[in-house]
Amino acid sequence: MTLPGRLPARFRRLPVVIRLVLAVAITMSLVLTGAAGLVYWRVQTALDQQLNDDLTTYRHSLDQAVRAGVRLPPGPSGSLRQVLDAHGRVLCASDAVRHQPLLTPAELRAVARGATVRRDVGPLLPITPGTLRVQAKRVTADRRARIVIAAVRRGHRDEALRELLAQLAIASGLTLIAASYVGYRTARAALRPVERYRGGAATLTDGTQNLRLDVPADRDDEITRLGHTLNHMLDRLEASAERERRFVADASHELRTPLTLMRAELDVALHRPRSAAELTETLRAVDTEVQRLIDLSNALLDLEELGSTGHITRAPVPLTDLLDTAVTPHRRTAERAGRTLTVDTSGLIVDVDARWMRPAIGNLVDNALRHGHGTVRLTATVEEEELQVSVTDEGPGFPPEFLPRAFDRFARAEASRTSDGSGLGLAFVHAVATAHGGTAHVDNASQGATVTLRMPC
Repeated sequence: MTLPGRLPARFRRLPVVIRLVLAVAITMSLVLTGAAGLVYWRVQTALDQQLNDDLTTYRHSLDQAVRAGVRLPPGPSGSLRQVLDAHGRVLCASDAVRHQPLLTPAELRAVARGATVRRDVGPLLPITPGTLRVQAKRVTADRRARIVIAAVRRGHRDEALRELLAQLAIASGLTLIAASYVGYRTARAALRPVERYRGGAATLTDGTQNLRLDVPADRDDEITRLGHTLNHMLDRLEASAERERRFVADASHELRTPLTLMRAELDVALHRPRSAAELTETLRAVDTEVQRLIDLSNALLDLEELGSTGHITRAPVPLTDLLDTAVTPHRRTAERAGRTLTVDTSGLIVDVDARWMRPAIGNLVDNALRHGHGTVRLTATVEEEELQVSVTDEGPGFPPEFLPRAFDRFARAEASRTSDGSGLGLAFVHAVATAHGGTAHVDNASQGATVTLRMPC
């Protein structure tokens, strides 16, 4: 009972090429066997029909001669005859079968009852001499029952069938070998790119960088599509690894400063006894650095989440509500600084991810309040299904050399816009715009700076 289940398991453990060749060989064997059987059956039917026609014609002539009581006529080449009485005794026969019974006792009884019997004497294989086809029928002569047996030799018919079997076996064998060879070569050629892809992917364990599989550009089949899929996977793996390296590098770079400051404050506080006021000042300094660490960690995690997911969840949201929610936390800051914060928009519905858009717009407003001067203007318009959000201030603007790297992580202007920020605000804004399929730009106006987001909505 375990054998049927064991064979498929062994078959599945074979290499793919061997399994394909075996499948081709088995399928071709079935097809060739069926085709050979059909050809053999058609040829055998034609030969038997001709043999039976000759045998029936010869028996009819014998029947007529026996009824008329005349001499039995000669038959076709290789024909034999026997005439028996009702008890099976030979009355007249050809010399070759004078002492050879051509019918069995059961067949004799069947013929005596009026049936017509046809049978073959001797097999097709192995080769034996004296093979015959016999046909027997009862006739009445002089009111007495006679059994007339006509026989013809099957030598030519059997020889033709044996030759046909040999030719079919040779042709089928050669065809099977050729089909298996072609199947093997085809399978090897088809799977060669897969093996090449496997070898290329195996080099990943060696730490190879920028690995890409060599995929032909002039074909579009299952193997090339697999290669493109693997290359896309390698792109994603490389991007993920790059994000991880960048995250670790950014975190270690930016966390070092506040941790160093905290350690310095604590070392100074522990170096000698301090008054309550001095300890309170030290704790305030440490608290400031802890809050900086929290803000930095949150910004890094937000950037990592945007970069790793690669997608956003859009939903219809009123543009006015979106901007008001983003600006409201900063209005008190603007009032305390004696600054004016204006919002210019319409009541349109936009299809964006409000979870990310609110903090992105809030970052732009916060940067304008902290680094710029004068009035901060937030403008949002929709044209041709594209949302454009701009934040403008009246400060000194960005230094020209800072503009190309304004959206880089931890990039800070060295002139008027230098502050204690982490340098991740504009990077976060750019990541949000990119996730929405849009862009972000910074420009210096005649008075102040402008940051603009454009994205489909």
